[in-house]
Amino acid sequence: MKKVKLFTVLGIALSAAIFIAADHVDAPGVAGSSADIADFYAFEPTTGSSNTVFIVDVQSNVLPDLTYGAFDEDVLVEINIDLDGDLVEDRVIQAIPRDGMMYFFGPFSPSATGLNSEVSVDNALGMVEISSTSAITETTSNGVSLFAGPRQDAFYFDFVRFNEVVAPSAEDNSGFNVPGTDTFDGANTLSIALEIPNSLLGTPTATNVLGIPVYKTWVTTNRKQ
Repeated sequence: MKKVKLFTVLGIALSAAIFIAADHVDAPGVAGSSADIADFYAFEPTTGSSNTVFIVDVQSNVLPDLTYGAFDEDVLVEINIDLDGDLVEDRVIQAIPRDGMMYFFGPFSPSATGLNSEVSVDNALGMVEISSTSAITETTSNGVSLFAGPRQDAFYFDFVRFNEVVAPSAEDNSGFNVPGTDTFDGANTLSIALEIPNSLLGTPTATNVLGIPVYKTWVTTNRKQ
């Protein structure tokens, strides 16, 4: 079995259910690259649906006046899913780009957990052409929908005003303007999205406040050694 050894350079731990986390522009080692995780979304099934949607946004600082980047072929994105509540991954979904395509693998039970990962090519899930000017999606024979490409940044934040408020020398620290200015308006991120039947993920033991079963899930990026 062919495997590619990688190591984790960045991770964000999040609980699933309709949950959003933002972590725009990280440390110098990952900022400005597709190893930089900006947002992670996990949407629990709606009424009448038995699918879960995962969305990973990376490389958040793609502002209109900056050169647009691309997915790094040395970076593996992993969606980790905990089924039994111990905060250790029981299922893993992987995504890695090659020659204009995004390849997905999983969900599979990893042979080892923690910081080191291997691309599990024996667990191919599907692939999709990386979108550019128009959105391209693919649906596999087992009902998994896939997407990869640029999307407008959903993060709303007045970054300029934030710096003015928190700066030690700021003359006006009265707070944010209402409604404020969205610094990220018109900016792009690189997005990886998939909608997957829960039957492929396994049965979670955790429930949300409504008593609905939910997956505890987090995302990591991994760079090839």
